[in-house]
Amino acid sequence: MKPNRLILPLLLASGAVLALTACASLTAGPVGNASVPQPAKPVDIEQYSGLWYEIGRYENRFEKDCEGVTAEYRARPDGLIDVINSCHKGSLSGPVKMAEGKAKVLPGSDNAKLKVSFFGPFYGDYWVLDRADDYSWAIVGEPSGRYLWLLSRVAQPHEMVRNSIEARTRQMGYDWGRVRMTKH
Repeated sequence: MKPNRLILPLLLASGAVLALTACASLTAGPVGNASVPQPAKPVDIEQYSGLWYEIGRYENRFEKDCEGVTAEYRARPDGLIDVINSCHKGSLSGPVKMAEGKAKVLPGSDNAKLKVSFFGPFYGDYWVLDRADDYSWAIVGEPSGRYLWLLSRVAQPHEMVRNSIEARTRQMGYDWGRVRMTKH
């Protein structure tokens, strides 16, 4: 090969290494559950679709200083799911920050494991670890144990519901001390 022909493969290889390094850095937070359980129940995508309020989470860099966090899921005709996340930056009256992405269900997961992308071809794990039978709350995580989201259909669930979510989260092995409650 001529020297100029070596440049393109070298650049492609370097780009791949940088992309993999960037992906690896997304999981560089502390582990809050060293033994993440498999999802407890199948998920009906139609029932799961709609608006959710984040009531708590493990803090992460892409939600830093976010309050009033919501997530909306919409099934698409092509089998994918639209994902629209929003929050108020800094405070409940702060500017709105939005992120739009897409999700795909992992085959064989009873719709409880998804891959979500906000950045082109890069997908992250999204597991519905448990949920209420009536889809009024959900506990979402991923296999590394670094991320956790507690979701409710209402911004201020009843104290009894919050206590149930906390108890179930602890029962699944999550460090409750790392949970940051979200203001609404």
